[in-house]
Amino acid sequence: MRIDTLSTFPDMFSSVMGASMMRIAREKGILDFHAHDLRDWTHDRHRTTDDEPYGGGHGLVMKCGPIFEAMDELAAEGPRPHVVFLAPQGERFDDACAKRLAAEERLLFVCGHYEGIDERAYTLADTTLSIGDYVLTSGELAAMVVIDAVVRKLPGVLGAEEGAVDESFNGGLLEYPQYTRPAEFRGMEVPAVLRSGDHGAVDAWRRRQSVERTARLRPDLLEGADLTPDERAFLETLDAPCGDDAGAV
Repeated sequence: MRIDTLSTFPDMFSSVMGASMMRIAREKGILDFHAHDLRDWTHDRHRTTDDEPYGGGHGLVMKCGPIFEAMDELAAEGPRPHVVFLAPQGERFDDACAKRLAAEERLLFVCGHYEGIDERAYTLADTTLSIGDYVLTSGELAAMVVIDAVVRKLPGVLGAEEGAVDESFNGGLLEYPQYTRPAEFRGMEVPAVLRSGDHGAVDAWRRRQSVERTARLRPDLLEGADLTPDERAFLETLDAPCGDDAGAV
């Protein structure tokens, strides 16, 4: 996959895209990443990307001209990108959306700043996303969240083909609780089933814990979860959400 970003602070991507799984994805040739400076498509000596809003008001608004010019040029480089804007009015980003975007050959993220972007620029968007109901300093931060979630879905990034299968939200459930050595720490023990060597019992325990944890902490996810009749019957035996006790044996 090729991913491009268009923003006024392209250097913000350097550390994130050069570390951990993003670095590995690039080194493996799975991800081709390019951060572009929107100022490269301005035409005044101050390289201005913003101006005062029509109608008055506080702050500055990003100009649409440089965005259109950048898009014209970048779209000509290779396959046409699927263009993603980050904005409060966008679709709420989730795991299903990450899977859809991971199927694209190329993505281009337009990152807002200041008081927003001239509305005419949104005519270029294929998808507009919001990562939550709060305000960030810039769209670069939101874009990094989306990019990380998407790139993790690409085959080969996590190593094993099933690398992302057991993660939270896969199948509509939260992930089961995880443990590692030591087996006992400050009076807290790892559940015996995980030390039993019985893989069938471990799988069954993990599945049951995922269902229970989701019911207690994120019951809103259950409506779209892929549950068996027995698992739905199990849900009926649970009390109302009251906290995470999924580690109990």
